[in-house]
Amino acid sequence: MFDTMTMTKVVGAVCGSLLVFMLGGWAASALYATGGGHGETTQAYTIDTGSDEATETAEEGPTFEELFASADAGSGERVFAKCKACHKLDGSDGTGPHLNGIVDRQKAASAGFGYSDVLMGMADEAWTPANLDAFLTSPKKYAPGTKMSFAGLPKPTDRVNLIAWLATQQ
Repeated sequence: MFDTMTMTKVVGAVCGSLLVFMLGGWAASALYATGGGHGETTQAYTIDTGSDEATETAEEGPTFEELFASADAGSGERVFAKCKACHKLDGSDGTGPHLNGIVDRQKAASAGFGYSDVLMGMADEAWTPANLDAFLTSPKKYAPGTKMSFAGLPKPTDRVNLIAWLATQQ
């Protein structure tokens, strides 16, 4: 089945393919070179944006307390869909600890769950709504070394709605 002539054809085809690939790379780099070497370039014109003038500070938006006061727990239940792959509300731990009764509960309080050392060090603190907001913004920044791989919830309204809904889950 595999004689000398067949093997020669296979090796030739592989070598030919590599040669075409290398020549294609060489041609592409010659056509689309970004270097240039045509001397220094200077900016042709400048658009004045007024950035040298005193800049006014942008409004930060509503505070956490203002957002939390107007939170919608019903919307928080929809946000929880992102969490339920790892967290449960029936008192049993999954990939993450159970979240029923999490608001104002002590951190690292789910017996039997393997918390990271960082969260174990915070065990004397409670999960206040403000702490939960900071954690849900970026778990890795709030507790460096946490085992939670979730990137966080970037929208403040999603976070406060979720926290308001979790507060109803006892």
